Amino acid sequence: MKIYRDNGAIGAILDEYEKAILELQTLIATINPSELTTIVDTETTDLDCQSIQTVLSHVVHSGYGYAIYIRKSKGENIDFPDKVLLPTIKAYQTAINTMFKANEQLFVDYPNLKIEEHDNAKKMLTNWGQRFDAEQILEHAIVHILRHRRQIERFLLKLRGK
Repeated sequence: MKIYRDNGAIGAILDEYEKAILELQTLIATINPSELTTIVDTETTDLDCQSIQTVLSHVVHSGYGYAIYIRKSKGENIDFPDKVLLPTIKAYQTAINTMFKANEQLFVDYPNLKIEEHDNAKKMLTNWGQRFDAEQILEHAIVHILRHRRQIERFLLKLRGK
């Protein structure tokens, strides 16, 4: 784990984002191939929440999305990546690490990024209809990891009969 805390709010965001990812990585390291692909929630209509595999694909895809929203707000012409189902936990661990590096790279490319925006008209509009400034969308990214880590924990309880 890198320590960015000497960089104010941005440092805190990156530290906490990385911490949430490390907690997720620790949890998924315990998952076997059958647990990865088993449909656990047979009642949901959300295709991203049926199995650990679909949840992890959603987490990776969304993780890129948050940085892309910010890059688009800076004028970059960049597309959102396709969501991909990966075959193994190792592949997800690599994908999650690569996604986090893309978020770190955002601050290398924009070292003076203004993360707070009080003018609602200047905030980024997401595809789910909410407006965020950079700080808010990255805080959402952290909580997103935490919420889906919890969801996977609950899936594992069902899969393991506990």
